[in-house]
Amino acid sequence: MSTLAAVAAVDLGATSGRVILGSVAGGRIHMRHVARFPNQPVRLHEGNGPGLHWNITELYRSLSAGLAQALREEPDVRSIGVDSWAVDYGLLRGGKLLGVPYHYRDERTAAGVQAVHAAVAPQELYARSGLQHLPFNTVFQLAVDRQRGDLAAADRALLIPDLVAYWLTGAQVTEETNAATTGLLDARTRQWDADLMARLGLPADLFAPLVAPGAEIGGLLPAVAAELGAPAGLPVTAVGSHDTASAVVAVPFADQDAAFISSGTWSLVGVELPSPVLTPESQAANFTNEGGVDGRIRYLKNVSGLWLLSESIRTWDGPGATDAQRTSNLAELISQAAAVREPMPVFDVTDERFTPPGDMPARIAEWCTERGIRPPQTRAEVVRSILESLAAAYADVLDQIERLTGRSLRTVHVVGGGSQNNLLCQLTADRTGRTVYAGPVEATAIGNVLVQARAAGLVSGGLEELRRLVARTFEPIRYEPRVRSGLS
Repeated sequence: MSTLAAVAAVDLGATSGRVILGSVAGGRIHMRHVARFPNQPVRLHEGNGPGLHWNITELYRSLSAGLAQALREEPDVRSIGVDSWAVDYGLLRGGKLLGVPYHYRDERTAAGVQAVHAAVAPQELYARSGLQHLPFNTVFQLAVDRQRGDLAAADRALLIPDLVAYWLTGAQVTEETNAATTGLLDARTRQWDADLMARLGLPADLFAPLVAPGAEIGGLLPAVAAELGAPAGLPVTAVGSHDTASAVVAVPFADQDAAFISSGTWSLVGVELPSPVLTPESQAANFTNEGGVDGRIRYLKNVSGLWLLSESIRTWDGPGATDAQRTSNLAELISQAAAVREPMPVFDVTDERFTPPGDMPARIAEWCTERGIRPPQTRAEVVRSILESLAAAYADVLDQIERLTGRSLRTVHVVGGGSQNNLLCQLTADRTGRTVYAGPVEATAIGNVLVQARAAGLVSGGLEELRRLVARTFEPIRYEPRVRSGLS
């Protein structure tokens, strides 16, 4: 890449982070992985019991090392952009981080849900924000902070990618697509809902001013530039900092009647719309209206994703496992699951018992036993049950989208890590009855790169032009529905 102007994408996922160099030349996107590092949460003893937190300082150290390596490999980097998971944040006072940010899977938020709903009815909350109910939404986490007195010491809350950008540049902003996941953004005006904040006892200026994807957040601080070996003032550009917003930029939609599944730790199943859907029926179905790049709306539902599989493997490969018992080859395990011929139970992947970390095979067995269903017995059967259940959940969500939007969905684009899982993609085609296009795998990083590249003048056009560029570069794999027996 030494002859191409490039941008550096920092893509922080719930289990790992990446730094990727990206450029556009010859009508194609060029991507180069520079660094990959783990993102492991930590449990810390607190007055209220153990709390689950993000190891944010280690994460920042790792991404900084990755950026330094990227700049050594490609001196002509024009921009840096950061995306991450949604809803979580750090509290600051006077620019200093007050504590280690909580992980959204921490179990503290139940009291926050009660407090928020006591002040604002769920129906009104949805009509204002358009956000699906998830017990870990930012608004509920902040309510807990307020109850515990943690919020009294803070004068700013920065979402995770905005916190990283602040450490890089010294500028405090809130990127719009991630702001939409807080529950505090007006779904119609796309501005902070000051009245809602007041009713919840939250300071109106708790969050920083909003910026759109493509805006320059600021140049690297001199000390940061020196540490990274970067040119003074190298810009940090706002991207779709909610990783799903960046991923949807890179969905090469085949037509207007297409849905997407951003498949990773979570599965985000939805469509892109010009305006939000705020009907009572949409709220009852628990759909969300989240901001997208270029003012689009991502109308979607969260479905548990490959988290179920990764937690199962973590359980099997736990401290008590022998070398012979450990999962050495995921592809082989999926192949064994594909060979399972007996119908496997389809369980409710949205059941809250599957949200916290833990023994997923035991929880699946518990769910089945409660209903008089034979649980999966072998590892291959557990994997097959998980993938069948995810595909069935996708089918249900897509059918709901058709009813709620009036659209007829003919195709589904699967992007992200799940697009590499050929069994999941085929089962998705089978259970939805729709053609599935799988890929690209690194959709989030690609979307991050494209928004930066457009801001830097390395590429031009709207989302449709950017997506045509994706389609020319990354040929998707096509899966057609099969007629199968035993679907349940």
